[in-house]
Amino acid sequence: MPNKVYIATSIDGFIAKKNGDINWLMDIPNPEGSDFGFNEFMNSVDAIVMGRLTYEQVLKFSEWPYNKPVFVLSSALKSVPEFLNGKVNIIKGNPKSIIEKLNSMKYSNLYIDGGKTVQEFLKEDLIDELIITRISILLGDGIPLFSKLINDQKYEHLATEIFNNTLVKSHYKRIRNK
Repeated sequence: MPNKVYIATSIDGFIAKKNGDINWLMDIPNPEGSDFGFNEFMNSVDAIVMGRLTYEQVLKFSEWPYNKPVFVLSSALKSVPEFLNGKVNIIKGNPKSIIEKLNSMKYSNLYIDGGKTVQEFLKEDLIDELIITRISILLGDGIPLFSKLINDQKYEHLATEIFNNTLVKSHYKRIRNK
């Protein structure tokens, strides 16, 4: 298993504006056309689990960005557009049952994406790695990455990289009591 998060936030910890807008992410200077390590990360996962709102944001991109199976958490969605058949599946359940189901399908390295989805998996202590890139912008308000937890969760800092004097990407691994 590891269940991993790879996400960008503003300095003040927001992943999107209140209305879900993420256009501020598109303003990041990238003169060398870097993917900032995203392809390397994607090579480390088998499948993606994302919330419905994140899925709806991704649908607005000019093309579908994933070559891995995507599982969208939703009780409202009944189908996906035809061009995504075989690429996107709708899945229901709580985080533990979703992981069990995907693990039984031989998906054991999962990319967990989307604000509410990440928060729910964290509440159940089901995130093993966090890769968080801070973007040098203050939004002042928006959708936060983190919410309240019942218990503390300790993480080991593995690495930090700085890109274009604008992005600070830090990688953390969950420390679990054995």
